[in-house]
Amino acid sequence: MLKSLLLLSVVMLFGAGPVSSVAPLSQDAAAATPPDTKNPIKPTPELQAKAKKVYGYECEMCHGATGDGKTDLAKDMKLTLTDLTDPKTLADKTDAQLFDLIKNGKGQMTPEGDRMKADDIWNLILYIRGFSKGK
Repeated sequence: MLKSLLLLSVVMLFGAGPVSSVAPLSQDAAAATPPDTKNPIKPTPELQAKAKKVYGYECEMCHGATGDGKTDLAKDMKLTLTDLTDPKTLADKTDAQLFDLIKNGKGQMTPEGDRMKADDIWNLILYIRGFSKGK
């Protein structure tokens, strides 16, 4: 009798909880921006001045002041960075892809997602796209 009560208690304890057949998303998948997401920021002189400052603090040491990727740090680290001044470099990249790249990092590029607000990343994308337009 005691064994029956114990068995019933175990079944009720573990069997009564909800069961989910859906595997949890990985952190990267959960954090990914949908590929069709449009950049919500409209460029203004004030926002672009802010983006220039953010770029100077966070990106310029590797990517260069003009975005050409030819910096002493990149050479020292033996990195070949893409030339952001070349219009072909970002032509096939959506703003959402660039957002994910900046937010999550890639390879030796550190993620900025914990240090930058989403609006600052979106604004930075507009600024970076301006390199290939001579701005």
